[in-house]
Amino acid sequence: MSAHVSSPADAVVARVQAQLSAFLAARAAALAEVGPELADMAAEARRFVLDGGKRLRPQFAYWGWRATRPGTDDDTDLVIAAASLELLHGCALVHDDVMDASATRRGRPASHVAFAQLHRDSGWRGDPAAFGTAAAILLGDLLLSWADAMFMSSAPSPLVREAYDRMRELVLAGQYLDVLVQARGGFSVEDALRVAEFKTGKYTVEGPLHLGAAAAGSPPETFVALSGYGVPLGEAFQLRDDVLGVFGDPEVTGKPAGDDLREGKRTLLVALAMRSATAIEAQLLRSELGDRAMDEDAVAAVREVIVRTGALDEVEKRIAERAEAALAALDAPGIGADSRAALAELATAATRRHT
Repeated sequence: MSAHVSSPADAVVARVQAQLSAFLAARAAALAEVGPELADMAAEARRFVLDGGKRLRPQFAYWGWRATRPGTDDDTDLVIAAASLELLHGCALVHDDVMDASATRRGRPASHVAFAQLHRDSGWRGDPAAFGTAAAILLGDLLLSWADAMFMSSAPSPLVREAYDRMRELVLAGQYLDVLVQARGGFSVEDALRVAEFKTGKYTVEGPLHLGAAAAGSPPETFVALSGYGVPLGEAFQLRDDVLGVFGDPEVTGKPAGDDLREGKRTLLVALAMRSATAIEAQLLRSELGDRAMDEDAVAAVREVIVRTGALDEVEKRIAERAEAALAALDAPGIGADSRAALAELATAATRRHT
């Protein structure tokens, strides 16, 4: 019996999932022709992409398309292009977990950890961790290659291809900015917001919206309206991610509490906390942030500083303000009623989430 589809958003997600499942099954069959050894790589790809994720990027792409396509046009190619964004996102997450040395993702072992365990269980020679890292890097590369293949199978126009290429470029630039800001060790509010804009905002919200609008052949005013919604919402989405990375419930987020603190993430939370911290509090932030051996007591102490300095309240206020700005932008000309309603729901899902 098929699953009950309760809303237009559920219908989009179900169609994206079906496209991804069919595509990954075909790619697994192609890898099997190379040899049975590739079965583990194909299985991890399917697990990582299909078993979890909110499918926000495909939804933003779809409703960016529907902004000027309110009728019943054939949208199969658009759904395929939108689904390919999940493979691109999978690449970014697998590589991100390697760079951050994250042990878990969505409540399960991160890919490099899973491959390291495969090495141990198989009794192979060499360092399991090194094997796990190498295999995960290759998995991320494979997902990027597959993202391109799936995207191109949708027969995109040059403008759609341009939007897709720009998304890929910006997320990699944002990732580098994130690594660079951590390495510099500063506590700049401006740097934190710039990382949020390019690592997440433009890639997660504005980019997919523009891809969908380009596929629909939308007029310039639609792109302007979608940016008015997408830019503030993208920032709010990342700031919610930052809050969950410090204060989220591990049973819900699927990651250990305080992981962002152990990784030394220079988020707006810690930048604002440092700006208002006492000398003792500032020293605590400098000494503990980025210490992968932080115990629960140290995590709790840093959290207390973030709360006591008012940084958490400031970030929550900014999330609410940016979400409100995004919703207000939906009243601009160039966005159809169906798309407007769906994007309003997505704004709530992106900013009031717990995972």
